[in-house]
Amino acid sequence: MSATALADFKPFSRAQMAQRAAADIPEGWYVNLGIGIPTMISDYVPMDREVIFHSENGVLGMGPAPAKDKIEPWLINAGKQYVTMRAGGSFCHHADSFSMIRGGHLDLCVLGAFQVADNGDIANWATSENDTAPAVGGAMDLAAGAKRLWVLMEHTTKDGQSKLVTKCSYPLTAPGAVKRVYTNLATLDVTDRGFVVLSMAPGLSFDDLQARTEAKLHLPA
Repeated sequence: MSATALADFKPFSRAQMAQRAAADIPEGWYVNLGIGIPTMISDYVPMDREVIFHSENGVLGMGPAPAKDKIEPWLINAGKQYVTMRAGGSFCHHADSFSMIRGGHLDLCVLGAFQVADNGDIANWATSENDTAPAVGGAMDLAAGAKRLWVLMEHTTKDGQSKLVTKCSYPLTAPGAVKRVYTNLATLDVTDRGFVVLSMAPGLSFDDLQARTEAKLHLPA
């Protein structure tokens, strides 16, 4: 990577990543937001748009995160974060919530991940005591049950290892499930060709992006 590219390169912030994903969700979709960066998406859907956010613990119709002086301590999502409710929101039993997931009633699930392979495999849990996601939880149900799966994650690990890979080294959450990936460097679709780059962070060239990515990247046909 050239010195000029490094100087001009500006990764997307986590808020910008969430905002980009929020803008791509069609009107009227039922959407589950996974723990981590995906939970920020609800902060960027305007109140005049109808996107119905679901949480595994039995919440349907979540709104943006509350202001510090407007917190309702009994109202949380599956990640134990405080949330708000939009008009028409509702609560249900945990079993009913998973019936929505397993019954194919969610249009979209957005998860974080350790790795995504170029065939759509996703790994977002681990068995190591040092990892923050020591059990698969509801992610396996969501990856299998939602009509579509998107991923929001950093493009590389803290030590610069690519999270977009040819084969996941972490245990799989689901095979061939991911349709789109949003990172701090790019937005990519998962296709029969592999990762197709839809957009990139300001100042980043395709070659620069490929240099930071293990899996082979493609431009739109």
